[in-house]
Amino acid sequence: MDAPIRIEGVSKRFRLQAEQVGSIKEAITQRLRPTSEDFWALRDVNLEIPRGSMFALIGHNGSGKSTLLRCVAGIYRPTSGTIHTEGRISALLELGAGFHPDLTGRENIQLNAAILGLKKDEIAESFDDIVDFAGVREFLDVPIKHFSSGMTVRLGFAVAVHLKPEILIIDEVIAVGDEEFQRRCFDFLYQLRRKGVTIVVVSHSLELIRSLCDEAAWLEHGRVMASGPVGDVVKAYVSRVNDLEADRDTTEGADGDSMPGRTGSGEVRISRIELLDGLGAPVPNVVHGDPATIRLHYVAAEDVEDALFGLTIYHENGTFVMGTSTHLAGIRTGHISGRGHIDYKLDAVRITPGRYQLGIAIQDRHAQHHFDLVERYGGFAVRLGTGTAARGLVDLAGDWGTPVVGAGLPGGDESTGESTSSASIEGSEDP
Repeated sequence: MDAPIRIEGVSKRFRLQAEQVGSIKEAITQRLRPTSEDFWALRDVNLEIPRGSMFALIGHNGSGKSTLLRCVAGIYRPTSGTIHTEGRISALLELGAGFHPDLTGRENIQLNAAILGLKKDEIAESFDDIVDFAGVREFLDVPIKHFSSGMTVRLGFAVAVHLKPEILIIDEVIAVGDEEFQRRCFDFLYQLRRKGVTIVVVSHSLELIRSLCDEAAWLEHGRVMASGPVGDVVKAYVSRVNDLEADRDTTEGADGDSMPGRTGSGEVRISRIELLDGLGAPVPNVVHGDPATIRLHYVAAEDVEDALFGLTIYHENGTFVMGTSTHLAGIRTGHISGRGHIDYKLDAVRITPGRYQLGIAIQDRHAQHHFDLVERYGGFAVRLGTGTAARGLVDLAGDWGTPVVGAGLPGGDESTGESTSSASIEGSEDP
């Protein structure tokens, strides 16, 4: 394997110092306690990163991702093990890393380029491209300390990617600035990959990693838990996160007595809301693509005939996602009395990962009177499953076909040459 980055048995230890002594008394008493302890940020890490690939490091905060990047970049020296790199390394590790706040944008560009070993003519060749890409030409002679955070990170990204790196390391700032600048960043990273540049990134956006990267490694407490094709590694990591969350969260469901802002006459009221998985077990959250059930427990203070049950779902930002009811589904609920429950079952959860709120309504058979109404209550999460999810709020779960060679040729059918017509979605004249 042509691997410009080879990490062999790397471990990194930090020594955590106890608090500083502030008095003679503390100096005497602290002699009886350890003054420092060892913290291992990395433990026996072995990885090979192929040339020209985009490789991701994933894991929770404190798992060792950034420490490993800094070891690869040469900022930290491993406590044990070796790291072999081939080619010029350019690193963007944090907001404004490598910039001096009192120097101007122009001076910082020249300083960073010189540190990377570029000659004056090479700096001059790339200078205008860096400035134009970052969009800071009018602030070029202003000290960096007066830049906004967005301007600073845009300039840092522009410097890192334009100085002809052979290995590019990016920590958490792969998507910076506004939408237009992000698109330019992704386009430029694509161009770098086509030139054979090896890119190593850290990001908490799993969808971004899935769409950009070829391979990944999952770190947990400084150890590599999985490495390989990005889809397989993300799948393993998400499964672990979902299991931990299910163990941590309560599964008792939402108590109806605590629902704020509820109205209605009260003949029938929701007493509790439960989320169930495909096996019927209570869960704190549901998983995208998996079956699930929303169970509405009710208490009827009086006998009611054909009550209508309604359910609405809102995204946490307030966007209305969907609404349904037994009336819309043509379901007659019959005689309602005492305690009971009614289920809304999903063969597969099609709303995309995120946080959502529920609205619940119980009406009389004519849909004219509310026995119970809760417009917004609580919150639940849809978690990413083992597959992928579409962008937006709803995944329609359609199937893509394979390309048909020669189809849609202007003027007729590709096999007979006869004129054909079909319905299409109209758009702009430009492709």
